[in-house]
Formats: sequence, structure tokens, C-alpha cells
Amino acid sequence: MPDDDLPPVVPAGDPAPPALLHALVTAPVIRTYVVDRDLRIVRAGALTFGEAPEQVVGRLLTDVFRLADPAAAARALEAGALGAGVPEAGVPEAGVPAAPGTPAAQPPRPSGPARPSSEPARPAYPEVGDAGPVRVARAYRTDPAGTHRTFAVAFHPLAADPDSGADTGADAGADTGADGSADIGVLPGAADSGAAALLVMAADITAQERNAARAAALDAVRERVGQSLDLAVTCEELVMALVPGFADIAVVEIVDDVLRGADAPAGPPARGTPLRRIAFRGPLGKGGAAHPVGDVREMPHPTPYSLSLGDLRPRLVRLTPGLPWYETDPDRAKSIEESGSHSMIVAPLALRGTALGVVSFYRCAGSEPYDEGDLAFGVTLAAHTALSVDNARRYERDHTVASTVQRRLLPSGPASPIAVDTAHVYLPGRNSGSWFDTISLSGARTALVVGRVDGQGVQTATTMGQLRTAVRTLAALDLSPEEVLARLNDIAVQLAEERAALPVGDALRHRPLTATCLYGEYDPFTRLWTVARAGQPVPHIVRPDGTPQPFDLPEGPPLSATEKAPFATAEIPLEPGSLLVLHSGGSNLRDRPGLRPVDEVLAPPDRDLREIGDAIMYNYPPVAHPDGAVLLLARPAEVSPAQVVTIELDSDAGAPAKARNATRAHLAEWKVAKDALYAVELIVSELVTNAVRYGTPPLSLRLVRTHSLTCEVRDASLVAPHLRHARVGDEGGRGLFIMSQLASRWGTRYTHDAKIIWAEVEL
Repeated sequence: MPDDDLPPVVPAGDPAPPALLHALVTAPVIRTYVVDRDLRIVRAGALTFGEAPEQVVGRLLTDVFRLADPAAAARALEAGALGAGVPEAGVPEAGVPAAPGTPAAQPPRPSGPARPSSEPARPAYPEVGDAGPVRVARAYRTDPAGTHRTFAVAFHPLAADPDSGADTGADAGADTGADGSADIGVLPGAADSGAAALLVMAADITAQERNAARAAALDAVRERVGQSLDLAVTCEELVMALVPGFADIAVVEIVDDVLRGADAPAGPPARGTPLRRIAFRGPLGKGGAAHPVGDVREMPHPTPYSLSLGDLRPRLVRLTPGLPWYETDPDRAKSIEESGSHSMIVAPLALRGTALGVVSFYRCAGSEPYDEGDLAFGVTLAAHTALSVDNARRYERDHTVASTVQRRLLPSGPASPIAVDTAHVYLPGRNSGSWFDTISLSGARTALVVGRVDGQGVQTATTMGQLRTAVRTLAALDLSPEEVLARLNDIAVQLAEERAALPVGDALRHRPLTATCLYGEYDPFTRLWTVARAGQPVPHIVRPDGTPQPFDLPEGPPLSATEKAPFATAEIPLEPGSLLVLHSGGSNLRDRPGLRPVDEVLAPPDRDLREIGDAIMYNYPPVAHPDGAVLLLARPAEVSPAQVVTIELDSDAGAPAKARNATRAHLAEWKVAKDALYAVELIVSELVTNAVRYGTPPLSLRLVRTHSLTCEVRDASLVAPHLRHARVGDEGGRGLFIMSQLASRWGTRYTHDAKIIWAEVEL
């Protein structure tokens, strides 16, 4: 188009309109139109939608494009009429793409370091909104091939040239230039002041929009998927990140064995391998989803899903009526028809040649069909998801093994101490090192223990088992609670040193050993609970009337800690029927947010202990990643007077005979079998004889009958007898040896003013 044929209309404030308009009208990638105040096209560039420019002239702009914001053109006309925002000479409007072949004016350089010459400039695409006199809006159109296209449309007000005397006849709009574009003549209303018309520039940004949508979807997947080691949460996050952006419907199905932490078989899964639908998101048809979340079934064959699992390759499927595989999987075919899906991507979740599952994306009516670019993007999403699923599977497997080890190392059955009723509640979670124990001690006493090793995995559970075994061993020595924790701390320090000595490449070397423990002994005769703690939370004690019992229990340092502070012991009086709640978690139960205060949950304390444990569980809502703990509930009781007898003895030669006679009489009342009666008589005779010969008065004998019979001889001496093997010629030294053979166990324990030698015989 020659320059002298350019219109008598110029962009407001533009000093060189001929070159600019010539470039815009003949641009090969930008569609240009000039519309009047009624938005009727009066001029058209060479690039149209397969139509001649003269076929477009005279039509409304809204017939050519579906404007997302129809008022944008009116605002541009109004801005031009007011003369607002006239740009400086030589500076293009913000948001208006420079025409090809024209020198683009350089914007002011921002302050700061300059861009290196080797770094490519980033392309700028127009954004929706206002940019000075230019109004930019989204527009849509379906091309002759039926593809929906997206455009960025810029509206620029044009002012009339008052010096032009061009013809204003109706035929002016139909003239065309030599290049086929509509020649530009005089615009209607050119004699009026203000904006005479609008220059409309439409750039096809469909590809940029799709790439931006894919990038946004990928960012969402990378941000959300893989943040959790819960496999179900990982799959749920995937479908939530992609629907409705990349897909209208998304489904994730995982090989059922993978969900249990098992290793998937190398290569494609065998036909008939069950898959579990683990995540679904999208609209449902009249009949609902083909299969609900959680459903386990074998994948029908042949279908795109089974074929994708078989060769570990993705599929892009056009969902047209009557596909052959619909008969193989009629439920899914019905769901596809009801949802209006027209295209689908099926991609295997595979890692290192192993199939973990399959993911499928659907687009329904109103959405663009998937193309090859979407297929490649779907493969990228599936690869990232497969890695996250495998990480979750590995964690699930390790957690399952660790939980199994932990359960095997905990008490296998309920203990049956004589004076304490107990129950426990296991709170599953990430921690694999929580434990509890109920240990029957001599003299009808009971040790209550809770502890915790921080961490997760098999190594944590193994360390927990070592510490629990050590506690039971130390408890059998009749040590006081503070001595038990002191010796247990020495063992924990030794275990920590062994960790530090592991090879550099061993991950356990860099994991510090941190453990806590609470150990307390309840004596039903004194009704005292003697307890000490090493970094463990304070227990809860509720009186029989339901009120909390205050007490002071000093806190000792955690096990294997660097500080050498001693462990302090507290003696807490307990009324029969009181409730003790020992918690192995990292925080006190009172500090955990619950539906009700913990004191209300524990009252009344005379309920069944299992019922109280359930009430505690119900009070705390489930969390996504529970830490894991155990609760030990205990209710102290009284010892029936008929189960115990105490006999005071003189420190003389007649004490053994008196003890034997009294023992024989009481055992007859308890109807003890004759063989057990004979064994108890020998044990009592030996213990009393040793107390008379080597002990210090006063002397006493106590018999306690539970599931076994315990004999206790008390004297004021702190010297304990030692078992030794007598030689053939020795006249003495065989008494304790004979007693040890008759008793199931025996030992010595000390109080602040006496020692007690005890022996236990099974009944």
C-alpha cells in the first residue's frame, strides 16, 4: 500500500503514523482492524480468518471475536475522547506489541545492573487491563478447523486528521491496497473532535496460554505433590493440583501391593494384578464414578489403561462413541459417556521400569481436546508423581516394619499385678520408639513404666527394645526408681557412643539418641507411689472423687543427656481407686488441644479403664501426621487382709521353729498343695535361720499369697547373704543354694532402715 494512500486518521499523539499504520496493517502475525464508534469494522488488515478483508468490513467486531470484557472498547473510546494518557513521541504504549519490521522504541532503562548481552530478552505479552490509552482484553474465536483460539486484543483510540480532505463516501471502505488489505480512507466522524475510531490489534496467544497453563499446573504439582509421605495424601494432592486447570477429571489408581509398602514386581505387572482407586476429582455423571475411591479390582484387558500398564507407555485417546474397548470395561465406558469426556490421557506411574499404578486425565465438553503437547506434559506429571509415590511406598514399608518390631517388643498380654489394675492405649503415628511396661515386683509391689525414643524406623524400635529390656533387668534387682534411671542413663550413653562410632556412611551415625523414661513403684501396704522421671511428661492423677491430685515431681534430664544432674524421687500417696494416666508423648496431655479439658475426660475415674482410654482417644481429633505415643492407665487397689500375714519373731534359736509352725498353719488355711507347702517351709526355715545368725533384730516374717506365694524375712542389718556353691567337704553354705532351687525367684531389697530377703514359689 503506497504511503500517499494512508488514511487521514492517526493515533493520538503519534508523529509518524504512515510507517506505523503500514506496518500494523501488513503484519503477518497481528490481525488489525479499525472500528467506528459503533464497533463496526471499517478497515481490516491483510491477516484474517481465511476471509477476504472486504468480507470482514461492515461486520461488528463482536461478531468476529467473543470479547471477555465487551466494555473495554467503550472505555478506550472514552479515554480517547478525554485525551487521557497521550504517550510521548517515540515511546510505544504499554501492552502494545511492536509490529514486525518496525524499529521498537526502547523503554527507559531501570536502575540496577544491566542485563548481560548474552542473556536473551524475555518476550513480553500483553496483560489484561489498562495501559495508558490502550485497553487490553481477552477475546476468543473458533477457527475454521474447529479449534478454540485465545487472543489478546488491544484497543487504541484514533483521532481524526483535521487537515485531510479525503473523501468520506461509503465506497471508501471497500477499497483495497495492492497487498490485499483494505485500503484506509476517511473514517466516519472524522470531522468530530476526540476519538473518531479504534485501532484494534489482535494477537493469537493460544500457544502462550497453553504453555502458561501447563507451567502453572507443573508448579502446583511440584509444590504440593511429594510434600507428604502418606501415599493417599500424595495422590490426592495430585488430582487437586490438576483439576480444573489441566484436566476436568483426574483419577489415580495404584497397585494394591504398593499401598501396603511391598516392592512392586520388576517390569509390567501381571494380568489380573489388583489396583486400588486412591484418588478422584471431577464432576460425576448421573450414575456417579465408575468405581469409588478405595475400590480394588483387576484391570480389564484390553483397555488403554491395561495397555499403558503393560508397555509402560502413555496413550492419548479420543473418546468417540463405539470404541472397541468400551465393551471390555462397560462401567468406565458408561461413566465416560455420562461425564461428557471427549479426550483422555492415560500415563503409567512407573519408576526404573517398575509399574506402580496408572493416572488418567479427562477433558469434557467445553474444554479443548488434549494434543501431543499435553501428552508430553502428562508424562512429566506422571514421572514426578511416580517418584513421590515410590518415596511414600518406601516410607510406608519402613514404617510397617518398624511398627511391627515395636509391637513385638511391647508386652504381649495384660499384666496381672495383685494391687494395680492396668490398661494401655496405643496411639499409632510416626514415632516408633514409644513403650510401656507393667512389672510385678516382690512384696506385691508393681512398677509402672513409660518411655520414648525419639525418631522413627527400625533402628528407633530396636533401641526402644534395648532400653525396655534394660529396665526390666534393673527392676528385677530391686533398685530404687532413681537408681534404675541412673543405670538406664549409663546404658543410653553407651548406646549413643556406639552410634557415634559407626562408619561415616551409616545414616544412624548422624542421628542423636534422645530418650525419656518414667519409672514408679507402687506399694499397696504403704499406699505410696515412689516415682522418678527422666525428661518424661508429668503423669495425671485423679482422686476417687474425680478431682485432680496435685503433687510435685522433679524432672530429671533426658536419657543420654550431657548434663550429669541426679534423678530425684517423689513419694506420692495414692488412695485406692485413684486413676493414674502415664503418657509417653513428647508433650503433656493438658497441653494438647482437645474437644474437652482432660480433667473432664478422665472423670469419673471409677469407669472401666478401657472406656477411659477410648474417651481420651475420642477427645483428640485426628491429625494428618500424628506423632505416636502410648497411654498407660492404672488404678491402685487394696490388698485383702486374707492374702497377707505378718509374724513378728524373736532373734533367738526358737525363731525358725516358730516361723515354720506359723507358715504351716496359714498355708493350710489357704489350702496350698502339700508339695508347695514343703518347699515354703524349707525356704522360711533357711531365711529365718540366716537372719538369726547374721542379721540384726527386730525380725519379722511376711507371707503374701497372690498367683504365687512370697516369703519375706526382714531384719535391721544391711548385710545381704550371697549364694555360693559349697564344695564336697564343706559343712555349710548349702542353705541358699537349696532355697534357690525351690524358689522360682528370690532376691534382696533395701529400705532406709532395713533389708528384706524374699523368695517366691509358684502355686
